[in-house]
Amino acid sequence: MLEAGPIALEYFRRTMVIEDKLPGVYYDPVTEADKRIEALIRERLGARFPDHRIVGEEHGDSGTGNTYWIIDPIDGTRSFISGMPTWGILLGLVVEGRPVAGIMHQPFTGETYLADPSAGARFRRNGLETPLRSRADAELQDAVLYSTHPSMLHRGGMLAPYERLAARCRLQRWGGDCYAFALVAQGSIDLMVDSLLMPYDIVPLIPIIEGAGGVVTGLDGTSPLRGGTVIAAANARLHAAALEILTQPAC
Repeated sequence: MLEAGPIALEYFRRTMVIEDKLPGVYYDPVTEADKRIEALIRERLGARFPDHRIVGEEHGDSGTGNTYWIIDPIDGTRSFISGMPTWGILLGLVVEGRPVAGIMHQPFTGETYLADPSAGARFRRNGLETPLRSRADAELQDAVLYSTHPSMLHRGGMLAPYERLAARCRLQRWGGDCYAFALVAQGSIDLMVDSLLMPYDIVPLIPIIEGAGGVVTGLDGTSPLRGGTVIAAANARLHAAALEILTQPAC
């Protein structure tokens, strides 16, 4: 995983070739860094776990089954090509349909957020590792709420419910992608809500947030293995309050 960081830094804040995967639909950029990073991670996983299924954003699904690795080589490609450091390399492990381990590595800042069943959720930088703890006492009225971009909520039919939620929180800001989800685990952000997520956008982050004491679900209250609209909250009480607002019928 850490070997992929230098590949990203070869391109970050430099001139790069950018392709649009959905021309005429909406702008969905991909770079050579995305492709090279996923290829490297797939190669390493294949060498160590030759029988494991691998699911990735750029190179698809290698098999079937409820146990698999899931890769987003650069989550936040729009931030990446804009020179903003709110992107990351994501890798997760799902066992029998349950996300059990995850990594979010940000090579530009040298930060790694990770979680596994044996050691819980933790933060690593400069050779030092500390436990991750979300804000257990966060309440709706003093919550910091983030979402990546209003267009995602608009296209997902969630902008009006999100605005209701934002009106009940202390502070609302835009931006972040995987970095904002990781900051829920770190206790800096209390709520992160995004729509139109793909599985590789969120599944690697679930063990990190849950391991830090947070809650991550879709609108149906279950683990968002298929992506969609996702609510990540610092604690169960806050999650329940946010979920109730987001699922209220329109007046």
